[in-house]
Amino acid sequence: MNKIGFFQITGVMLLSALLISCSTNPVTGKREVSFVSTSAQIQMGEENYLPSQQSQGGQYYLDPELNEYVSEVNARLVEASKVVFPDAPNLPYEIVVLNNDVPNAWAMPGGKMAINRGLLVELKNESELAAVLGHEIVHAAAGHSAAQMSRGTLLNAGLAMVGIATSGSEYGDLINYGSQIGSAAWMASYGRDDELESDHYGMMIMSEAGYNPQGAVTLQETFVRMSEGRNQGFIDGLFASHPPSQDRVDANRAFVEQLPPGGTVGEDRYQAAIAQLIHDADAYEAQNKATAALNDKKPEEALELLDTAISIQPDEGQFWELRGHAWRMNKNDANAERAYTTANEKNPNYYRHWLARGLLRKEQGKISEARADLERGQQLLPTATGSYLLGNLAEQRGDMNSALQYYQSAASSGGEVGQAAQMRLIRHDLPANPGNYIASGIRLMDSGEIVAVVRNDSGLEVNSVQVQLTDLRTGAYQIYNVGGRLAPGNQAATGTGVVGNPANFQVRVVAARVN
Repeated sequence: MNKIGFFQITGVMLLSALLISCSTNPVTGKREVSFVSTSAQIQMGEENYLPSQQSQGGQYYLDPELNEYVSEVNARLVEASKVVFPDAPNLPYEIVVLNNDVPNAWAMPGGKMAINRGLLVELKNESELAAVLGHEIVHAAAGHSAAQMSRGTLLNAGLAMVGIATSGSEYGDLINYGSQIGSAAWMASYGRDDELESDHYGMMIMSEAGYNPQGAVTLQETFVRMSEGRNQGFIDGLFASHPPSQDRVDANRAFVEQLPPGGTVGEDRYQAAIAQLIHDADAYEAQNKATAALNDKKPEEALELLDTAISIQPDEGQFWELRGHAWRMNKNDANAERAYTTANEKNPNYYRHWLARGLLRKEQGKISEARADLERGQQLLPTATGSYLLGNLAEQRGDMNSALQYYQSAASSGGEVGQAAQMRLIRHDLPANPGNYIASGIRLMDSGEIVAVVRNDSGLEVNSVQVQLTDLRTGAYQIYNVGGRLAPGNQAATGTGVVGNPANFQVRVVAARVN
């Protein structure tokens, strides 16, 4: 996996895979323009599947049997899909349960799928689960994500802009206290036709697999009920890629009448499968309240809520990470480090626990330990924050080549962290190439004297600016000092004592220092 190219599509891939061709959709039979080949879709899915999981809470690890159960249902539906649309490509379907409160599920190009624990607790039976998974299988088989890309609606995320808030630290709030991450940046809302199409063929898959397709009706009824009275921000977060509507309920209700009656509902089996989630529901509710308390700068309240959560489920790493944040806000770094360490012990496969402890250890001056934590976090999910902090550490030990590589990675992400990394790059490069950051020009005085003018476009305060005035006719030049400090965006000027036609002279900045 490319550590600094999260969700990137390389130029080679664009040239080889995004070749326009007209093909038949293997699900609908419609002729349509295809920009992304099946092999390219599979490659994108394989490259982005693990980063997508990390950026959305990581895999739910507390109940391995739940993951096995969901995979079993999914495999049953995949086999049925081969009967419903036999011409579809043989995609490497795979599904995981994510440790995420948002009631959502998704399918990446190429058949890599995920369902959040937050959705599983909203479902009532196995037929509703089958409706969710069948719907996602159709999205993958019909290439809906690839079509979104072809229409230019998919986003290239660059480095993930995620991390842990560091209130009071030199870095400011590089990241927030949110305990859950929403939809992956590559996801976009599917169009109405794509959603209805996935519902329709998903119900056919359900029926072929022996499930009662009525589950697709009750599922959409649940989604509509959950969305009622909520603001648009809630809908965007809850169903980022699958907006609910009464139209979908009505369409599903009409189509179910055309399918064979009966089929498995599986309520008892399903409820047994999600028993651990039901047991831990109050713990996750306490976690959400603790997150809100931290955002309100109430660490004591957050700690009490997290005590409740941990008493119910002591093995959830996210609870311990939040305790670390609360202790940091309470200025108790020793307790914070112990909490972060526990989080890593409970779940060593989640990037954010390592990032949190690495940031704390860096600020404590535990340089080697911080570097190890941050590098481990970057292995799991390359983030702008991790790159920026590792750049700091490399700069401190005098390894400027590594530092600049880290800063360049972070700077490409934009945002607050990207801007901070960009400033570090400029600070290093400006003394060697001052003309790239400080604009220069010529102004003519009424007396005919040429004045050299400079403007600081670097974003950093500079001093000791020197300009070179060159006579273009003879090549002769002279250096002038532009005295004093020059704040970002400010201008300064210096007389040269030279009288002549400005067209015959050139001025450029040849030296400057960063304050």
